[in-house]
Amino acid sequence: MDRRLVRIGLFFALSLVLFTVLGCYTAVVRVPPPPPRVETYGPAPYPDAVWVPGHWMYRGGEWVWIPGHWERRPRSGAVWVPGHWERRGEGWVWKDGHWEYR
Repeated sequence: MDRRLVRIGLFFALSLVLFTVLGCYTAVVRVPPPPPRVETYGPAPYPDAVWVPGHWMYRGGEWVWIPGHWERRPRSGAVWVPGHWERRGEGWVWKDGHWEYR
């Protein structure tokens, strides 16, 4: 087999491992998040629209508010479970929001 093809294959295999490991990495923030902001929003802009509430993210050494937004329900009966900060040891870890299907 051509050495170049072997190198390309190894490169892609190592890249896949690296992205998998980094994707599973969870950063622990030592500073507790501020209380959630109260957001005001009007009626849903279209059928099956679900309000996804805003949340705090820790970026560049400070807390930044990510505003809420409307999102289309992926299928009938789907319920949005908001993301949240969870206490872990001496810090806080972000748990992403997700759709639950019932």
